[in-house]
Amino acid sequence: MNLKISALEYVQEVKNGNISAEDFTAETLERISHVDDKLHSYLHVDSNAVDKARQIDKKIKSGEKVGACFGMPISVKDNICINGTRTSCASKILHDFVAPYDATVISKLKEQDAVFIGKVNLDEFAMGLTTEFSAYGPTHNPWNLDYVPGGSSGGSGASVSAFECVASLGSDTGGSVRNPASFCGVVGYKPTYGLISRFGLISYANSIEQIGPMTRTVKDTAFMLNIISGQDQNDDTTIDNSGQDYLSGIDDGIEGKKIGIIQEMIGEGIDPAVSSATKKAISKFEGLGASCEVVSLDMVKYSVAAYYTITATEAGSNLARYDNLLYGYDFPVEGYEFNSYISKARTKFGPEVTRRMILGGFVPSAGHAGKYFLKALKVKQKLTREVREVFKKYDYLISPTVPILPFKIGEKIDDPIALFLVDINTVTANLTGKPAISVPFEISNGLPIGMQIMANSMEDKSLLKAARALESTVKLPEAPI
Repeated sequence: MNLKISALEYVQEVKNGNISAEDFTAETLERISHVDDKLHSYLHVDSNAVDKARQIDKKIKSGEKVGACFGMPISVKDNICINGTRTSCASKILHDFVAPYDATVISKLKEQDAVFIGKVNLDEFAMGLTTEFSAYGPTHNPWNLDYVPGGSSGGSGASVSAFECVASLGSDTGGSVRNPASFCGVVGYKPTYGLISRFGLISYANSIEQIGPMTRTVKDTAFMLNIISGQDQNDDTTIDNSGQDYLSGIDDGIEGKKIGIIQEMIGEGIDPAVSSATKKAISKFEGLGASCEVVSLDMVKYSVAAYYTITATEAGSNLARYDNLLYGYDFPVEGYEFNSYISKARTKFGPEVTRRMILGGFVPSAGHAGKYFLKALKVKQKLTREVREVFKKYDYLISPTVPILPFKIGEKIDDPIALFLVDINTVTANLTGKPAISVPFEISNGLPIGMQIMANSMEDKSLLKAARALESTVKLPEAPI
């Protein structure tokens, strides 16, 4: 059976009776058993997935109404809650936590008869860019097992790239969907802030994080967005998208559109191969009838510092709940007073989470808030204003998703500053709430390069058209694993 099909192709094949959901799910599980000992995409595989797919086949045969997914196997980043399933955030401190409810995105996909094949790996509490900061070991890149898959949604990116699922759900706080999409050669989408409910996503930095799909094609991303977007009474930050159909008109093209090339994202520190790919992408856009010119966003140079200050502050607050009293692991309280017990219990946090929690306690504290946290908020505000002004003239902004190629596992793990700078091109979309997508564009030395396209708030449909237009100009090989 061909597992190397898109979500839309899968739906059509099941509708036509060429494949069954049960057989496809069983083959996918077989695929996972063959390759995941090398990749380590999955933290948990649902042994009941085949039974669930079988039930959907029965609905099809009996003529019952079947949801849009038709039993499609989907992987889920392990910081998104599925009722009755362990949700660990790749952290030892939540090793035994079983979610008591479904995230809204999960409920919506269940209503459309998706099959959740398993939970996939991430940097602990989504804090990282390489999936090396998982308490359960790193995920490997399907294009070269010695290399990182990106992060923090590295398990999602690798599982889609290696055909261990048809699509995946990740979360994007500063590029955590787009970064691994670029490194793994798949499509990664960060929606307009509020377009997709965060209810059931274990919080890291509420003001900027979003759930986003990872797929093999832009049309598959639009298909997923049709299901999981929209207002949710459980998340007051969600917005009404009036039942938008993101697949409709997706092949309309971008003739006559104006595109800004972000100067600060194509200059110093960019890998020559990435720079070359970016120039080719610009040429492709112009060939599609768009006009491209360089634009400057002065505040981008401060964006990474602002991003880490804001997210560390929010993370320090969000992770304060993990005192091992409400959430945690089996660790007896005898012999400790209150503060020493919590301090000891929190030694289960990994080094990156610990670093950010300490930073998050420091930067907003009395005597330091004005120097760090409030200054970061000013950068965010100025960057948002700057981007808003640019979008008065341009329809889209483009850059490489990541300024460098994937690197070897262990190469940068002891250099947090070098890792932070990997985010330079992606954090702007999060800080400003704008939608952004990473589209696979080129393979260099056997490793993928993705192009990032940004649009104005609520222009997600237009953004998908631009991404589809670029995608149509390239045909890339499959991951060799």
